[in-house]
Amino acid sequence: MLAYLKPKTLFGRMLAIILIPLILVQVITVLAFYGRHWDNITRYMAANLAADITVVVDQVSASPSAETLRDANYFAQSYFLFKTRWEPGGIVQPHSDQVTSTYAGRQLKLSIEQKLDLPFRMNLDDSADFITISVQYPEGVFHIDASRKRIFSSTSWLFILWTISTTIVLALVAILFLRGQIRPIRRLAKAARQIGLGRPAINYRVEGATEVRQAGHAFQAMYNRIQRQISERTEMLAGVSHDLRTPLTRMKLSLAMIADEQARSELEKDITEMENMITGYLNYASGTISEDVEKTNIMEQINHAITRDHGENPAIHFTPPHQTLPDIPLRQMAFRRTISNLINNAITHAGQCFVSVEYQDNLITILVDDDGTGIPKDMRRAAVKPFSRNLAGNTSTGVGLGLSIAKEFATTHGGELLLGDAPQGGLRVRLQLPV
Repeated sequence: MLAYLKPKTLFGRMLAIILIPLILVQVITVLAFYGRHWDNITRYMAANLAADITVVVDQVSASPSAETLRDANYFAQSYFLFKTRWEPGGIVQPHSDQVTSTYAGRQLKLSIEQKLDLPFRMNLDDSADFITISVQYPEGVFHIDASRKRIFSSTSWLFILWTISTTIVLALVAILFLRGQIRPIRRLAKAARQIGLGRPAINYRVEGATEVRQAGHAFQAMYNRIQRQISERTEMLAGVSHDLRTPLTRMKLSLAMIADEQARSELEKDITEMENMITGYLNYASGTISEDVEKTNIMEQINHAITRDHGENPAIHFTPPHQTLPDIPLRQMAFRRTISNLINNAITHAGQCFVSVEYQDNLITILVDDDGTGIPKDMRRAAVKPFSRNLAGNTSTGVGLGLSIAKEFATTHGGELLLGDAPQGGLRVRLQLPV
């Protein structure tokens, strides 16, 4: 249960760390105030009011006369600010439940019972400003109106309001402070996500507390080191490729001087295979980092990959999506090469290729299906590894980098490459790219 109540964000957890102890302190303070201070104050005020009422009642003789009542009224107004009135022949009614429903009412009733021997009734209902104490005499009822402030103090409510207001103000200050502290962390997370999606974090700058700045500098150093390693790898392989292509070119020129047609044909096949291998190795090793990210129209690039690389091939069936796709930042040449490789794999290992596009939940999914034999589930993890060939009876002479290049493209753009079963019975390659 506590796991569901725990805030998911760093901002929420830090705010909880600050607010929960603050609220607990405030609650404990209020409870202590009510338990001790407010209780003592209420008892003191009730005892004082009961004593003043007793003094006024004592001014009235057992058989009140008009003069006695006049003197008692003057005394009550002058010293205690009470209002008094006489009701000849009146009868005191029983106490209502309203009297004992409040702590202050119970304390006042108890204090008056301890000091007064005559029957009386307290009325807390008729007026919002006064408490009426009615004392029974044989000839009638003597009413005393006392201010409610004498027993119901506003200090407690003011204290509670002050406590709540203080908590709200401190919470707002904490929120403003935490937002300023969390902002650099959010910017760092956003920059990391941009890098994870294969997009440059051009607006990121190191800021914030010491620990956050250290993390920012470490992130920048890591990113620069990765970029440098990739660049060095690409340059090295480009040099190796150039060095290998030069003797291959000389070998091609030498083939023209071979008179044996069959021998020349076999050597040409070997040289072509070597060139394809070099090209595949270079494409895989260079990855997608060397190309700039651009806003890309997915449909245009897929159509380009189909028509430019495969022409009007009747074995390729393309089903466009029902809705308009948003443009997303991609490396366009790498994307076209990925789609072309997936289509080429499907055509090579099967008879028909079916390409479709879906868009849902901020994900663009390119599906490449075929009607071949597919790849068994236990071999699919190995199929996306570099140089994987001869899976499930595959006799292709390729390098085994098509799916690996596609997987690396998906990973560097924050997406995913999944293998499954196609409705046509062959392999389904699912390329998911976040928007």
